[in-house]
Amino acid sequence: MKIFVNDKPLELISYEELDPSKTYEHIYTQSDELPAEVEWEEDVIFHEPSHDLIIRLLYLLRTRKMKKLDSVTLVTKDRKALKAFVKSRFLIVKAAGGIVAKKDKVLMIFRLGKWDFPKGKFDRGETPEACAKREVEEECNIKVKLGPHIVNTWHTYTQNRKSILKKTYWYVMESSNDSTMKPQAEEGIEDILWMSEQDAKTALINSYPSMRHLFKEYLKKHMKPQIS
Repeated sequence: MKIFVNDKPLELISYEELDPSKTYEHIYTQSDELPAEVEWEEDVIFHEPSHDLIIRLLYLLRTRKMKKLDSVTLVTKDRKALKAFVKSRFLIVKAAGGIVAKKDKVLMIFRLGKWDFPKGKFDRGETPEACAKREVEEECNIKVKLGPHIVNTWHTYTQNRKSILKKTYWYVMESSNDSTMKPQAEEGIEDILWMSEQDAKTALINSYPSMRHLFKEYLKKHMKPQIS
C-alpha cells in the first residue's frame, strides 16, 4: 500500500515485500525512534513502528515540506494491522476515474493549475466501475468503454479540519465517441487534450506524484488496453 502524504509516498509493506536490492539512507529499528531534528534525504525506512511513532510521523509528513525526501517505508510482520491502524487515523473517501485511450493517445485534463486524469467521488450505492465510467463521461463529455483495473491510489488532504484519506480506483478506458468533448467547467476543468505517451509524461511533470505513479502503472500493465 502506497499513500501519498503531502505528495510524499508512504509505503506500508511486509518483510516478504521488502526489496533486498533497495538501499535506504536512514534506517530506524527502534519502534519509538523519531529524531527531534528531521533532515531526511532520499529514502527512509522504519522497522516495526509503534502506533505512537506512526501518529507523529503522519503529523510530520503532513505539516513539513521536506524537499530532499523521496520516500518513507514502514515495514512490519503484520501488514494488515499496520494498514488498519494508519487508515483509522483518517476519514476514508472513495473515488474512481480512468485513463482513456484513443489509438496511441491518452486523455488528460487541466484542473487547479495541474494536468490530471478525470475522476470523481462515488454516488451512494455506486460501484467503483460505475463511478469511474460516469465521472469520466461527465467531466469530459465523451462516451467510453470500460476496460481493466489499473491500480488504486491513496492520498491525504485536510478538509474542514478533518484528515481525509482518499482511495481512488483507476481503470483503463477506450473512447467510443469524443465528438462533443469539452471540459466540465463547473468542476474547475479548464482544458482537455489528447496526448501522446511522451507528451503525457511531459505534462505530468506539472502534476501530482500519485498521477505519475498511476501513469507508470498504466504503461507497465495496460499499454495496449484489452477492452471487453
